[in-house]
Amino acid sequence: MYQFSGKLKTFSLALILVGLVGIAYSFYSAPKTVEEAKEIIAHQAAHGDNHATSHEETKVDAHKNEAHVGDESHNTTEAHHDAVKDAHVVADAHGEHHDDAHAEHVLHQLKNKPWSALYVSLFFFLGITLLVLAFYAIQRVAQAGWSILLFRVMEAITANIVPTSIVMLIVVISAVMHWNHMFPWMAEGTFDPTSPNYDSIIDGKSWWMNVPGWAIRSIIYLAIWNAYRWFIRKNSIKEDTANDNNKTYKLSYNVSVGFIFLFMISESLMSWDWIMGLDPHWFSTLFAWYVLASLLVSALTVIAFVTIYLRSKGALPAVNDSHIHDLAKYMFGFSVFWTYLWFAQFMLIWYADIPEETTYFAMRFNEYNLPFLAMVVMNFVFPVLLLLNSDFKSVPWFVFIGGIVILAGHYIDIFVMVMPGTVGAQWSFGIPEISSLLFFLGVFIYATFNSFAKANPIPKGNPFLGESEHYHYYNIEHRGESSGDHH
Repeated sequence: MYQFSGKLKTFSLALILVGLVGIAYSFYSAPKTVEEAKEIIAHQAAHGDNHATSHEETKVDAHKNEAHVGDESHNTTEAHHDAVKDAHVVADAHGEHHDDAHAEHVLHQLKNKPWSALYVSLFFFLGITLLVLAFYAIQRVAQAGWSILLFRVMEAITANIVPTSIVMLIVVISAVMHWNHMFPWMAEGTFDPTSPNYDSIIDGKSWWMNVPGWAIRSIIYLAIWNAYRWFIRKNSIKEDTANDNNKTYKLSYNVSVGFIFLFMISESLMSWDWIMGLDPHWFSTLFAWYVLASLLVSALTVIAFVTIYLRSKGALPAVNDSHIHDLAKYMFGFSVFWTYLWFAQFMLIWYADIPEETTYFAMRFNEYNLPFLAMVVMNFVFPVLLLLNSDFKSVPWFVFIGGIVILAGHYIDIFVMVMPGTVGAQWSFGIPEISSLLFFLGVFIYATFNSFAKANPIPKGNPFLGESEHYHYYNIEHRGESSGDHH
């Protein structure tokens, strides 16, 4: 049995504590008033920020009005000066109003910043855990033999779904209670035709985008995922000692079939509700698949990481290079699949050039140019160059290097999905983002390795265990031989 070491436990708890302190500081230091927002805007302007200041816009408006009045006034000089004075008064009033409106808008974005940083890391870790659970269910339904020795690794990783679901539930409640304002369609007056905040486009989607429906669906998603994880973990351990002619195994199979069906529906709806809802005017029919691909690549990478670590500690002696090789093949293959979906979505929207669609990418090119383009390189070019060679896929440190870049790239992918709709141009990568990453990483480490230590690392009751234990005979010793040579 594996022992959750005191050092690793202390390390995970330290990450959680440091992350919590950083998250608390991020919320505490966020601006609270319009005056603070104006100071930040002035500071950005002083440092050459590309956002035009209201003061400069006011000066331009004043000069335009002055010139216009000068052209139109052909009476007396006194009348001309009076008209110019009036123009300056109007410009000043307009400038002050614009300053206040802009500052209030920036204030909302800056208040969203700690929430958004938390949300990016939360969705990233919850999504990875969910896709590990889905990949595990797929292995059961496919009755794959190679992956049986990895079952307890995947089960341990999915323990993280409980704490991340609790945090997501808190975020859902805070959105409903208007403690955060990440979802613009929840703003007051959005669906009221008599309100100045009325949005006819969002109102047209009110059959789906409404607070009760959104909250209820969110709870249902979390309930389905947690219920399956609880059942399959319990039944998997029961298989080890069951003597019931594989009835327990067949029950796990049947429930996994139902879960995959529910997962495909809930993952699609979750992508629309939790991510696309941040940009409520925009939509893409490929988006759910795109999110799925991003999270699946990350999930496979995490499985590979945890497996390599546990094998190095002697907890998985039967796992060999062939298992690592197959995980790396999945990492490579789904990196290509992600790139296909990214290009298909981007190319079609770019080619059609419909304003309602291009606004999504216009914001990301204008304000998020560096991370937007960097993640394409990190999520496609680097994995292809590193993992294309078949021999490299069996080398743990090569897989580790490629995996680090893949995880960083897909974190940036989620970052670019979330931030433009919540904080706009007021994005950065600092204490809120780092603290949230540390917190959820600590929770992940604690939940995963604590769970792994509570069960036998080898699922002895699985009827395909022997095939997994001898998998290397077919992948290493006979590599290059024809399938007809295997008996």
